[in-house]
Amino acid sequence: MPLPKFPAKATLVLLATMILPAFCGCNQSGQSPADSGPYYARKPVKMERLTYPETKTVDQVDDYFGTEVPDPYRWLEDVDSDQTHAWVEAQNKLTFGFLATIPSRKSYADRLTEIWDYERYSAPFREGGRIFFFKNDGLQNQAVLYVQDTPDAEPRVLLDPNTLSEDGTVALGGMSVSRDGRYLAWSTSVSGSDWRTWYVRDITTGQDLKDKIEWSKFSGAAWDLDGLGFFYSRYQAPEEGETFEGANYYQKLYYHRVGTPQDQDALVYERPDQKEWGFGGGVSDDGRYLVISVWQGTSRNNRLYYKDLADKSKRVHRLLDDFDASYDFVGNDGNVFFIRTNLDAPREKIIAIDITNPGREQWREIIPQGDDPIDGATILNNQFVVTYMHDVVNQVKIFDLDGTFARDIPLPGLGSVGGFAGHQGDTETYYVFNSYLNPSEIYHFDFRSGKSTLVRKPEIAFDFSGYQTDQVFYQSKDGTRVPMFLIHRKDLELDGTNPTLLYGYGGFNISLNPRFSPAILPWIENGGVYAVANLRGGGEYGEQWHQDGMLKNKQNVFDDFIAAAEYLIRERYTNPNKLAIYGGSNGGLLVGAVVNQRPELFAAAIPAVGVMDMLRFQKFTIGWAWTSDYGSSEDQEMFPVLYKYSPYHNLKPGVEYPAVMVMTADHDDRVVPGHSFKYAARLQACQAGNLPVLIRIQTKAGHGAGKPTAMVIQEVADRYAFLDKVLNLPLR
Repeated sequence: MPLPKFPAKATLVLLATMILPAFCGCNQSGQSPADSGPYYARKPVKMERLTYPETKTVDQVDDYFGTEVPDPYRWLEDVDSDQTHAWVEAQNKLTFGFLATIPSRKSYADRLTEIWDYERYSAPFREGGRIFFFKNDGLQNQAVLYVQDTPDAEPRVLLDPNTLSEDGTVALGGMSVSRDGRYLAWSTSVSGSDWRTWYVRDITTGQDLKDKIEWSKFSGAAWDLDGLGFFYSRYQAPEEGETFEGANYYQKLYYHRVGTPQDQDALVYERPDQKEWGFGGGVSDDGRYLVISVWQGTSRNNRLYYKDLADKSKRVHRLLDDFDASYDFVGNDGNVFFIRTNLDAPREKIIAIDITNPGREQWREIIPQGDDPIDGATILNNQFVVTYMHDVVNQVKIFDLDGTFARDIPLPGLGSVGGFAGHQGDTETYYVFNSYLNPSEIYHFDFRSGKSTLVRKPEIAFDFSGYQTDQVFYQSKDGTRVPMFLIHRKDLELDGTNPTLLYGYGGFNISLNPRFSPAILPWIENGGVYAVANLRGGGEYGEQWHQDGMLKNKQNVFDDFIAAAEYLIRERYTNPNKLAIYGGSNGGLLVGAVVNQRPELFAAAIPAVGVMDMLRFQKFTIGWAWTSDYGSSEDQEMFPVLYKYSPYHNLKPGVEYPAVMVMTADHDDRVVPGHSFKYAARLQACQAGNLPVLIRIQTKAGHGAGKPTAMVIQEVADRYAFLDKVLNLPLR
């Protein structure tokens, strides 16, 4: 699930991503979808049926507007009870026992370890005359932060998260360097939790000060211009027993002065009348303004407030207070704020607002909405650097501050870019380019010459020359044109027998740009097809694409995913006995929903850390924030919509479901593991076929971010081993 948004310049957060065939109504066997019958149906598979741990049921029934809804596994929501612990232990014993019998499990882990063992760098950034970057030697559980005190100096380790725990489960949650390059504000995430504890490190000595800030969540750290302190957001300390499940409300924005205890932090802004409002603070490049993004849930819409830091009063100005669009502060020229917005522009535009005369009739459009959605914008060299998405592939353009087009930044291929960090007057920057078959390359860009120079290119134990990425387009149920990336060997035969793993997300305006991950390489190396469908609900084509897959339109997302599967079968990439689906978080919901709607279409499914109970998700941690995309069961109009597709509630006894391995983690405080526990228990009880239904519960882990490398490798190996077994693939 996504995080609520806060100003990008407030912090740097570590995050653990052309063939155009015309659509044909017939498949290559001459059948059409309308009369294909068993063509889209999985054939029976001979496997020994597993004996599952006994799971008790309770007589829990809830009344939703006159509809009685049973919830027989409600007790599994109490993840800390002795009964739940015993259930988890029994389920893991079954799952890991099953996986241990698969010969390819070790070979996958060994090959993944070999591939993963390469040096990886982040794009460098500058602050206070120093250069900072992250590096992972290859198999380090966490990337290490380095600093160069001068451009010619040898890099030295500034912060090594691998020293914070023996098993790598304490990760760097976020960091921010003061403008003078003197201090580093950094936070930890323990076992994948969203909770952050902030510290302050003296960059010259490498030693931490006594500062310690607790109970921060969904927050960056925004330094003031002189480096005396920073702004951050936090919640009240949770009640005992509610740390990982209790709802998070009433976030507050504070200022912490270096060298003082947390109880002396100054409250900058709160809204005790608005429990759902959150506050992300960022300081303008000139240091004059604190810009506050006021978020509510995961809605794209937000409010934008500011405080003049030269004004010693506590006044906060409500610049944009209608909650009618997305407003992202890009930068400023004195009193003029440059704002990226989707107001009357679903593909976004950049406007200028003079805060001394902020009436809407005085706004100026600087960069109008174009044919392609804006994917990012910043100001460098006193120019706008704007990243666009054209059919999911990035393009980068430079504009003067008056909106005049200056030039393109040519990219080395079709893929995704990131980086472009720096200050408004900087004449150089760095960016990262990557794609599915192109590991992340670091480039230096000089605005004066307009040239990009390759700085780092990774060396990886994989020969990419025998593989290709195709982008195809298919039609969904209602005729909508949907893109999909297919990654596979060049010598792939379209004979309908290739094992295929289809991935999707489809929500919260999140785009699945083509990004490199070593995790997919063993799958395609062994002859598999890896497919990524760019479903509605994401941001690939702007806000309208997002809205077409949210709230009452959520079924479009499932239809898009099902149509992707049918395309892969129709075009003879695979068949239902060789087709598996995978998705995490909102993508886990996606997998659960389509398994219920079309169980015969897939041989295997892996829903990871998914939102599986659509009637109660809003009751835990930050779940209430997702109602902007989903709606709520407490809304009489949305209840029947959610009830109709909720994965947990739509499982039916007597159905032959695909093989399923649910994946979750015991410390997931984003999508609490009770979702997966209840879903797996009910699916085991409902499964009429002999295909296995397992749940893999990772200990000392959370929703995904900051997960140690060793843990990631084993999870991926288990995923592929499971698919080898249930898809009846050749032993390796």
